[in-house]
Amino acid sequence: MLTTRAHHRPMGPRTTFRAPARRRRGFARHEGPVSGRYLTGVAAMALAAFTAIVLWDGSPPGLALPLFGPRAPAEPDREQAYFTRCSGPVRTTCVVDGDTFWYQGTKIRIADINTPEVSAPGCAAEARLGEAATRRLIALLNQGAFTLQTADRETDRYGRALRVVTRQGHSLGATLEAEGLAEHWRGFRRDWC
Repeated sequence: MLTTRAHHRPMGPRTTFRAPARRRRGFARHEGPVSGRYLTGVAAMALAAFTAIVLWDGSPPGLALPLFGPRAPAEPDREQAYFTRCSGPVRTTCVVDGDTFWYQGTKIRIADINTPEVSAPGCAAEARLGEAATRRLIALLNQGAFTLQTADRETDRYGRALRVVTRQGHSLGATLEAEGLAEHWRGFRRDWC
């Protein structure tokens, strides 16, 4: 003979055990077509989607939706030239070091970074890193069109034009930083040794 655990009474061949109906703890009874938790979840997802659309600035040019008035497509990169290493007294379009180059006869200092020196390095490690930064800047500039954005002021104390160099909105200086060849400019030069 079988017995139930809850009551320890014998069950006959035709007797079936039925557990008492219980409501699960912490869950309210569904009262209507839509529960409060469902509405809260939908509202949270809608708010997250709206916030992502408003804050996301990585849409391809021309595909951005105007949310708060007309939104102009991003300006295309228009500057382009073939860069080599600077040599000799006449400099038109060439790279001096990892953060300085000449473009169409104008000497430009990349405003958002500082790289190791190549002309007067403090040690052999700085010289090697400076050479690597110079070669990498040449390669980055030669990869395609770029944009020169004016920094907080037009020129530095040496008369060099201060510009942030970008391609498709991304700073080439930030690329050098990410690769360990530059540091973000903080107003003073770091000791690379």
